[in-house]
Amino acid sequence: PAAAWRMEYTAGTPCDSFWLRCGWDRGNTARPGEWTRFTAEHGGKRVFTGVVDECEVTEDGGGRRLEVSGRGMAALLLDNEALGQDYQSATQADILRDHVTPYGIETAPGIRLPPVARFSVAAGSSEWSVVHDFARYYGGVCPRFDRQGRLVLSGWEDGQERVVDDRTGVAAITRRDRRYGALSQVLVRDRWSGRVETVDNREFQAAGGLARRILTMPARSSYKAMRYSGQFQLERSCAERERLELTLGEVFTVWPGELVSVQRTGCGWNGRYRAAQVTAGMDGSGCWSRVELAPPEVIL
Repeated sequence: PAAAWRMEYTAGTPCDSFWLRCGWDRGNTARPGEWTRFTAEHGGKRVFTGVVDECEVTEDGGGRRLEVSGRGMAALLLDNEALGQDYQSATQADILRDHVTPYGIETAPGIRLPPVARFSVAAGSSEWSVVHDFARYYGGVCPRFDRQGRLVLSGWEDGQERVVDDRTGVAAITRRDRRYGALSQVLVRDRWSGRVETVDNREFQAAGGLARRILTMPARSSYKAMRYSGQFQLERSCAERERLELTLGEVFTVWPGELVSVQRTGCGWNGRYRAAQVTAGMDGSGCWSRVELAPPEVIL
C-alpha cells in the first residue's frame, strides 16, 4: 500500500507527472531499475499512464521504502529530437507517422487537423514541439495526453460542468493576479521582406500594461502564420494572469479542461472557470486535490 503519492495533470504543457512512496519488503526480488512504464487506477478507472524516470529504495531505522517518480507519455516526445525536414504539404497523418507513432504512442479519436503547406521542422526541435506547432499554430488546438496515455488533437468537451458550492468540501481558496510576464504588444517581422505585423493586447494596455516583444519569422511564413504566432505569444503570456486555486478534500473529481462553476456564499470570486492544472495526492493528512482555475477562454 502506498504511504503517499501525488499526480499532477496539466492542460497539455509542459507534461503530467507522478510520484509515490510505499513500503518495500526485504524479500522483494523485483528490480525497480528495470521499470519503464507506470499506470494507476482508481475506482476501476485508469487515472494515469506514463513513463518511469527514477526509482529509489531507501533503508534506515524506519525500514525499507520505495519511491518512484516519472512523467506522462508526453515525455517520450519531449525527450526525443526530431529530424529536421521540410514538407511540401504536411498532413496530420504525416506528422503522426514521422513524429508520434515511432514511439509507440496511440492517438485518441478526434477531429482531423487541416494540412499545412510548406511546413518546416527546424533542426534541434523536439518531437513535442513539432506536434505542438502543427496543432496549435495551424490547427487552433493545444495537443495533450489523456489518462490512457493517448495523444489528443481535439478541443475540450464542455458537456459536463463541476459545481463548487457551499456543500463542497473546500479546505482553502486562493485568488492570484500576476502581471509579470504578460505582454502588451508583439511585433512579428519577416526576416527577408522586412514586413512587420503588430498584434496588441488592448485589455492589458488599458490596464497599464507595457511589455513588448519582437519575433523574427522565417521568410516562408505566410501572413496568417505570422499574425497567429503573435496572437499565440500574447495569449500564452497572459494565460496565467488570473488564477483561482481550490484545495479540496477529495481526489479525481476535476480534470484539466473541465468547466468549473464556483457558487459559494460570500465568495467574491464566484464565476465560471476552466481547470488549468490539477494535483491529486495522498499523505498523512488524507486525500486532497489542488485545482487551478482560469478564465475559460485562456485554456485552449
